[in-house]
Amino acid sequence: MILEKNNCLIYQYDNETVQIEAWGKDAVRIRATMNASFTGHDWALEEKPESLGEIQIYDDKDASAVVYANMYSGKNESFGSLTNGKITATVNADGVISFYNQDKKLLLKEQWKRLKDTPSMPLNVYGREFKAVAGDSFRTVSRFIADDDEKIFGMGQYQQKYMNMKGCMLELAQRNSQVSVPFYVSSIGYGFLWNNPAVGRVTFGINGTEWLAECTKELDYLVIAGDTPAEIEETYMGLVGKAPMMPDYGMGFWQCKLRYQTQEQLLEVARKYKSLGLPLDVIVVDFFHWTQQGEYKFDEKYWPDVPGMCRELNEMGIRVMVSVWPTVDYRSENFQEMMEKGYLVRTESGVRIAMTCFGQELFFDATNPDARSYVWSKIKQNYWDKGARLYWLDVAEPEYTTYDYSNYRYQLGSVMEVGNIYPKMYTQGFYEGMKEQGDEMPVNLVRSAWAGSAKYGALVWSGDIVSTFECFRRQMRAGLSMAMAGIPWWTTDIGGFHGARGDDPSFRKLFIRWFQYACFCPVMRLHGNREPQKGFEGDVVSGIGLFGSGADNEVWSFGEEVFEICKKYMFLREALRPYIKEQMLLTHEKGTPVMRPLFYDFPQDKKAWEVDDTYMFGTDFCVAPVMEEDVYERSVYLPLGCSWKDVFSGICYEGGRTVTVDAPMDKIPVFIKAGSKWEINV
Repeated sequence: MILEKNNCLIYQYDNETVQIEAWGKDAVRIRATMNASFTGHDWALEEKPESLGEIQIYDDKDASAVVYANMYSGKNESFGSLTNGKITATVNADGVISFYNQDKKLLLKEQWKRLKDTPSMPLNVYGREFKAVAGDSFRTVSRFIADDDEKIFGMGQYQQKYMNMKGCMLELAQRNSQVSVPFYVSSIGYGFLWNNPAVGRVTFGINGTEWLAECTKELDYLVIAGDTPAEIEETYMGLVGKAPMMPDYGMGFWQCKLRYQTQEQLLEVARKYKSLGLPLDVIVVDFFHWTQQGEYKFDEKYWPDVPGMCRELNEMGIRVMVSVWPTVDYRSENFQEMMEKGYLVRTESGVRIAMTCFGQELFFDATNPDARSYVWSKIKQNYWDKGARLYWLDVAEPEYTTYDYSNYRYQLGSVMEVGNIYPKMYTQGFYEGMKEQGDEMPVNLVRSAWAGSAKYGALVWSGDIVSTFECFRRQMRAGLSMAMAGIPWWTTDIGGFHGARGDDPSFRKLFIRWFQYACFCPVMRLHGNREPQKGFEGDVVSGIGLFGSGADNEVWSFGEEVFEICKKYMFLREALRPYIKEQMLLTHEKGTPVMRPLFYDFPQDKKAWEVDDTYMFGTDFCVAPVMEEDVYERSVYLPLGCSWKDVFSGICYEGGRTVTVDAPMDKIPVFIKAGSKWEINV
């Protein structure tokens, strides 16, 4: 049965209901369930604009339907269609859904493997599959026909060498350094959002695409049609929410290390930056500065005058950022109250422990609005009111000691059903608290995200990665994938986090190359756990003595050559501030990512769709990082459509060609559009 109801196109057969609805500009939302009704959750789609679409229902006996049906499916059959701007969704009498653009080009179609659909294929594999798991929840599968020539970009952050996701199988789950943001842009001309926070997987195979949710009550996805990747991305960001305007401090240089153990250590570093005349906007107080996990306050023994520290830093033009974990130790002074009020993540079986990090901890339940408010009240009292007003939301996945998702439950549902949304709601609590205190441009450095996190000021970094060139190459592609997935604020630990000695010549080369790259990232931030470890003095109950502070990790910590190159790029970043501010305004107003693949700006250039080691930094700069050791020249493809000038040599090149340029240790190949108003001196 195909009918129109409440401005939606409805397909109903037996106990399945499919709802096709216009959703914003050039987009349609599809929901399907075996239950009596839909849940009503909009998940990532929080910014729904008014949109009705045009619905038509055709009977196969209607002569006028024959022509219209042939335009789409080439078959004379009854079906319904919903057109919303540049996209048309159709559903036929068998329930098969297809999507077309304004030129009647097929963009996407469900894959049904039955004899009547495909010759010699009596498999009875359905495009939508529901298998009951418990109560009114199902294990669902959604299948689509694959296009051999299609390229797929986005999906968040996966630690792999691929930027084109075609051929990849991806886990839809959050882990330390893995960020599942299930939106992609296709080279065919559409965008796709899997609007479901359930744990699962997606396979972009050459013989079909398959989305799996292990436990959910309904299928839910969005398809957008657009003529360019930029148009698709901007439509998507308008539906899930665009980032706030990045404040000025976010565009400069940020300093961090494994952790500064004491107030005086941190102040000494800040004073040295200023005495050397170096720019510094943010300095970070990392983990285990607290009395206990889940108490959300400084240990006064080591941080005796936080208001005074913040005043001194502010006078130097430096803001302090404080690490916050969602962990609540059983020994925390807040544990019993949070347990009584239902603010902690539950376990389905076994001992109620979610993480073991120098103690036994549970996570606060970020899906519970009262729990978010409670945690923010502690943050305000112990940090905000004392002058520490920027927050590093670490362990945001959250990082279960054992990633047994089936054993944990939030107020919103089981982790299997809703787990991927946790980092978004974690960030939301801080964003709303900061807005209440008058911060109109909140920024939260956070280790995970989901679709729509950008609207809550999420600045995502790529997690606890290792210090190798191979890992560096993965991060560049991960950052571009995050941008296409709708997370425009993204950064890395310069030099990587784990496994490097500051006196290692090989690491110093890596550090220089990474530092140069970071100059052309949305946020330029130095962090890392350097060897050899030190700083095991102090109390062992809270962890301040159990966990060291790592070796020095400031720009002067790695020898004079490294220091001089770092200074060069720190001041180059300062020179770029007006340009970065203009790009951040585009991010805020239109949803444009600051860094993006070449094809974003040059979609007509077929070669640009193949390049995964060079990217655009804003509208005018083409950046080609050196990501291999002992390499001092680089081949760079320059997109077709304009001329490009090497910012270091001043040599101009025509676009649409590959050039080889020198890349000595102090130079990252960077090109600017010829005639750009943003000429810079280096």
